[in-house]
Amino acid sequence: MSIVEEQGEVEHISKCSECSSRNLETDETRGEIVCLDCGLVIEENAIDQGAEWRVFSPEQGDQRARTGAPSTQLLHDKGLSTDIDWQNKDYSGRSISHSSRLQYHRMRKWQRRARITNTHDRNLAQALPEISRIGNNLGMSKNVQQEVAAVYRKALEKRLARGRSIDALVAASIYLVCNMNKLGRTLDEVSKSTRVGRKELTRCYKIIKKELGIRLRVNHPTDFVSGFCSKLGLPAVTLSRTLEIIESAERLELIDGKSPTGLAAAAIYIAANQTDHIRTQREIADISSVTEVTIRNRYKELATSLVIKMK
Repeated sequence: MSIVEEQGEVEHISKCSECSSRNLETDETRGEIVCLDCGLVIEENAIDQGAEWRVFSPEQGDQRARTGAPSTQLLHDKGLSTDIDWQNKDYSGRSISHSSRLQYHRMRKWQRRARITNTHDRNLAQALPEISRIGNNLGMSKNVQQEVAAVYRKALEKRLARGRSIDALVAASIYLVCNMNKLGRTLDEVSKSTRVGRKELTRCYKIIKKELGIRLRVNHPTDFVSGFCSKLGLPAVTLSRTLEIIESAERLELIDGKSPTGLAAAAIYIAANQTDHIRTQREIADISSVTEVTIRNRYKELATSLVIKMK
């Protein structure tokens, strides 16, 4: 039912003025209200009060979007600037002429130069694609990648990039956000994905956490269990048993002062043995970035204290 505004008052059209029928149809595309019984156009050029659902991009198909793409932290200008496409086609999809291509090439070149005007933008233009690449390799969601980009921007505003490499700041931001969201990523895992040494990564991580005033709780062994079990191909029953072992060890205060990754690896080794999905200490050590000696020592402590018999 359409609403027409006349002389400051709102009038509701509920029936046809010709045949008094209430069988009316509103055509939002044409902006008309039509009587389906007699065919009278009761109103035309009506204003659609709803959202503007128009799609101009053939790649989007039937997706409805009121405006363009949302702003994102993963682009140095947050995706708010204009971008000239590289397809060399006009609005109807036809190829443009050679002379026009040269003109468009010059426009793209100057557009690219105009988008990056200072060292701050150049730094972000280099760092943010690296965050997306590493985040995809580590299986991080887009929301987590956006959070990493936000942390990196804050670090850049604090002038923490001076005297430090972009790769090191990116790696430290990723590791920091992984700890904030309890994703269970180890230092070695992030270091391998970012091509940054463990020592430099740790140094930058501590500086960012201190300068940005971020407080984090110490990692818990349960933060790493899900990721380790997934990489080892272990079923849900082994995962549940591992969590039970860690919970029992926590009640007996066996995890205090111990490495969380070492305890998680030892608990997985015991649980896999008990559920008949045996994994060797070498296999668990490879994915947990701890030594076989650490796993051996921790699992013996857990088995003795919790009175667990290994097969």
